[in-house]
Amino acid sequence: MKKIYISCTLVGFIFLASGCNPHARQEDSGMTLLKKTNSSPIQLSTMNSSKEVQDIKKDVSSLPEIYDVAVIKGKKDTLVVYKVKHLQRFRMKKIEKKLNTLLEKKYPDDKFSVSSDYKIFLEAERLRKKIKDAHVTKKKAEKELQSIIKLKDETT
Repeated sequence: MKKIYISCTLVGFIFLASGCNPHARQEDSGMTLLKKTNSSPIQLSTMNSSKEVQDIKKDVSSLPEIYDVAVIKGKKDTLVVYKVKHLQRFRMKKIEKKLNTLLEKKYPDDKFSVSSDYKIFLEAERLRKKIKDAHVTKKKAEKELQSIIKLKDETT
């Protein structure tokens, strides 16, 4: 009886230890929500300089409450998606208002869609990865960007 108890405990411990394997492969998009991605901003249109998109990301990242930003600039709209530090989540409305005024002041000619929603962030990262891996054309990427902006407007 004692041997059965010891062997069951050993087998249970092995299952528990194998579930906590730090080397287990996880999908990249799943880790997007947990860690900082530090993705490079993407510009779909060739009308404006890419320096402007870099500046937008730099300005948004300069806010102390924000720790990760994804920027995708299309022909008409610019999608700015960000993650807020955990203890700052109580001030989400103030942070978004502050960010909107900053962007409107610095870039009055651009139309921005700003979101802190993780689902929108995840979709933006998926689109960025598709563009980076050249799996999608600029026209299709613009269409997907518009669908992400539409999804963002539906959730709010």
